[in-house]
Amino acid sequence: MKEISRIAAAVQASTTLKVDALFKQMKADGLDVVGFGAGEPDFDTPDNIKEVAYNAIRDGQTKYTPSNGTLELREAVAKRLFADCNVQYSSNQIVVASGAKHSIYIALQTLINPGDEVLLPAPYWVTYEEAIKMSGGVPVIINAPESQDFKITSQQLENAVTDKTKLFILNNPSNPTGMLYSETELKALADVCVAHDLYILSDEIYYKLLYDGKTFTSMAALGEEIKARTILVNGVSKSYAMTGWRIGYTASDAKIAEVMSNYLSHSTSSPSTISQIAAVEALNGPQEGIDAMRDVFEQRRNYITERVNSIDGISCRIPEGAFYIMINIEKLIGRTLGGKIINNSDDFSLAFLESGLVAVVSCTGFGCDNFVRLTYAASMESIKEGLDRLETFVK
Repeated sequence: MKEISRIAAAVQASTTLKVDALFKQMKADGLDVVGFGAGEPDFDTPDNIKEVAYNAIRDGQTKYTPSNGTLELREAVAKRLFADCNVQYSSNQIVVASGAKHSIYIALQTLINPGDEVLLPAPYWVTYEEAIKMSGGVPVIINAPESQDFKITSQQLENAVTDKTKLFILNNPSNPTGMLYSETELKALADVCVAHDLYILSDEIYYKLLYDGKTFTSMAALGEEIKARTILVNGVSKSYAMTGWRIGYTASDAKIAEVMSNYLSHSTSSPSTISQIAAVEALNGPQEGIDAMRDVFEQRRNYITERVNSIDGISCRIPEGAFYIMINIEKLIGRTLGGKIINNSDDFSLAFLESGLVAVVSCTGFGCDNFVRLTYAASMESIKEGLDRLETFVK
């Protein structure tokens, strides 16, 4: 038989989804395993959103919609972006897709030609690197060390630019680090992109989940010249606990939005009609539930970071947003834990799962070793039990 696509064959499985699937299988097998892997809120979708979806089904609103999403949803997105981020878009600049991950994929397919270089700060969300490769692009990794709070500088960005550079990807607040770029830091990065005529893909899916009174600045809000180059990515998954509803969206220049819409029309077409109707309610309806969820996440963050930093041999920075922490396990390299020699974070994650019955995500898939990612999108009971097991495992 002839070979399959080399691009497709080179795609690596998502480490986060792989860990979550293994955790769920172990749970189904009756094992008392604690999961810190999945990147989704443990809260239920608010009742007002679910009720609108129920009514839509009963009312027969179950037909196709335009490939870029319903006008009502695109208008709701534009309204929410203006209210929350002070950026103004028209409905024809909004493109709805089947989750923010899908939005990123479509944006890359729209922007990247084979051989184009894409600048990607590490640590990065595992899908970025694979999605760049799937589009024919070349990932250029810029390392952001823990000593810099996992954030790159404008000089690092400048140094990475070549005549092949097309796009800069930024996730703010970050998965997996939880770190937040300030307005000043964003402006310095954006100035480099403008100077070299680069596009910016700004993934802002966690923008509502900030702590310690921090305020969010959207990349697109820094001026018209920057906004014109920015493809803003967001969705309803994290802020409204709607991960399974699969609604993401982009806001961009109208021509880019048109090409993305055309691409969607010949691939997946529109997302679920019911999910789009529910997303309208999420964006236009009461927003107080987000504040309540964020307060709970902040309490969990405070507990988990204090506990981790009290355990000899491991440490973590205090994240400013999202719902993840990066645990530094460098001091454990070379030790034997759970009957295994720990040579890297992959070894640690596997040994901890098999011996400690706790699922965490190795950060080798995020572009950095000697770290593991934990999510605090889990109940406080699970967090306490998981950290008790971590402390026992490390000791």
